[in-house]
Parts: sequence; structure tokens; C-alpha cells
Amino acid sequence: MNKIDLTRRGFTLGALAGVSVTAACGNGIGSRGAQALDARVDATLEEMYRRYPNTVNLAEKSSGMLVMPLITEAGFGFGGAYGRGALRVNEATVDYYSSTQLSGGLQIGAQQYTHVLFFLTDESLTNFRRSPGWVVGGDVEYVISDQGDGVKADTTTALSPVQAAVFGRAGLLLGATLQGTKYNRIIP
Repeated sequence: MNKIDLTRRGFTLGALAGVSVTAACGNGIGSRGAQALDARVDATLEEMYRRYPNTVNLAEKSSGMLVMPLITEAGFGFGGAYGRGALRVNEATVDYYSSTQLSGGLQIGAQQYTHVLFFLTDESLTNFRRSPGWVVGGDVEYVISDQGDGVKADTTTALSPVQAAVFGRAGLLLGATLQGTKYNRIIP
């Protein structure tokens, strides 16, 4: 018989490979991730309505809202961001999504923020839900963007079928970049 020598290095590499394979198999079914995410979404909407009362009317007019309670972004030359949230239609969660953002350019720093997309037409909501991974393009305008102590609203967004609110920024990220965001349906 062949004798197998098990070294610490071999054992460690084998254990790490086993953990990696096992971690990749989890799909979230049966976990409490959905409940926790729904609680964060509820808290986010309450805070948004309290701080920005004009978003209540926007929410009432929308066919649906994608609420991302926390997106974390960091960059040094190249950067990225990630967050998870829920799609609400008629005040009920219908799906869960992740948001992944890649950026490149002159940038340095990190920040966290909250992001809410308002789908103002049934068509924009249907297009979002049917696409395999929706990438934000030129048809999305930002309505609210925290800048220091002030809030800026842009009136040119009135005709856009998808509007966004970004608030609760914390951290510092400086630079000029080109970026794209992709939303994917997930099971939390």
C-alpha cells in the first residue's frame, strides 16, 4: 500500500477547498435572510418618507419600487459596489435583487448609501422584471442626492419612466468615473 503523508499545508489547503465548495452550495432557501432583508427595506422606506416627504407621492404613483437599504462602494482606480434589496409592488415584496456596480477612472475612497428605484410605468417595471440582469443606463435619473447638509432635487426627471432616490451617504469617495450597475434576482 501507498503511504500518504499528511502535512499541515496539505491539510489546510484541503480544508479550505472543502469549505469553499460547501459555501458555494448554499442557496438561501430556508434561511432567515428574506425576513431580515424585508425588515431593512421597511426601515429604509420609513426613513425615506420621514426625511423626504415628496417621495411619498412618488411611491404612490409608481408601479413598483426597488429598495436597496445598503450599498457599499469602494474604489482605488477601479472600484465596485454591492448591495441587496427587495422589489416592492403594491407595498408587498415580490422579488429580491442584488446590485453590483463596476467603475473605472480616477477614484479613491469608500462610501455607503441607500438607493431606491421608482418604476413610474407598468412597462418600465415589466422590462426590469423580464430582463436577465438589468443594467442602469441613461434612462435613470437621480432625484435626491445628499450633498453635505443639503438635498438637491432635479426637475428634469419628471418625464423619466424610472426615477431614483439616493440618500443616507456615509464615507468619502472622490473622483470621476465611468460606471455601470447590474441588478440580478437572488434568493436571500
